[in-house]
Amino acid sequence: MTVIPRFRRKSEEQRTGTMSLVDHLEELRHRIIVCMIAIACGAVVGWVIYEPFKTLMLHPYTQYVLSLPPRSRPPAGQDLVFTGVLDPMLVKIKIVMYVGLMVALPVLLYQLWAFIVPGLHDKEKKMAIPFIASSVVLFALGGLVAFVTLPKALTFLLGFAGARVVPLISFNQYIAFVVLVTIAFGVSFELPILLVFLEIIGVLSSDRLRQWRRPAILGVAIFAAVITPSQDPFTMLAMMIPMLVFYEASIIIGRMLKK
Repeated sequence: MTVIPRFRRKSEEQRTGTMSLVDHLEELRHRIIVCMIAIACGAVVGWVIYEPFKTLMLHPYTQYVLSLPPRSRPPAGQDLVFTGVLDPMLVKIKIVMYVGLMVALPVLLYQLWAFIVPGLHDKEKKMAIPFIASSVVLFALGGLVAFVTLPKALTFLLGFAGARVVPLISFNQYIAFVVLVTIAFGVSFELPILLVFLEIIGVLSSDRLRQWRRPAILGVAIFAAVITPSQDPFTMLAMMIPMLVFYEASIIIGRMLKK
């Protein structure tokens, strides 16, 4: 049996949601293969744009270094260091795969939606394009907010040591930190997509979300404190405030859908 995915029309069972367990597993296999191919194609793009993307990721650290007085700047200046022979290769692979995931994100979201579509009604199936487009836009917006807050986060975290102590950060550690912060913000900004989807399928309602407003504020605060790798107040507030705004927006959208 070949492993190359065949872009085929949906069967009657897929359209009506009456697929058997074996059919579901076969469909899952097909979706996974398509996702792997999309990530591989995105990784090729990441390999091509590695240098400009690396410069972009180093920009927050450059801004942090330039904000320091000359006597407090790291010995390497605006450059990062590596401490292992394999570090340069491993970091480049990480960045390439990270870019591959971002490029393939629309395809990944579409495959996820296409896999759950057989279990939905016709009304929910029509939400595919808005669901995918909104998810991509919100994830990109979360990454942008993370990127903007990184210089403040670095200033807060690296300033704990006090005077006469300067940082010597490795390239590997910095890239891992930036990727984790970006993913954390991107995932957190998907909150309205999840809430609106649950409202559409009838699991939640705008009235229930309104009743849960106070516990939601506490839950968002705890979530921001746990999921942000830096756990500094700037990053936490930058995540909390948009999530609370998105929560209120989900209530408004739920009312509109109900009408």
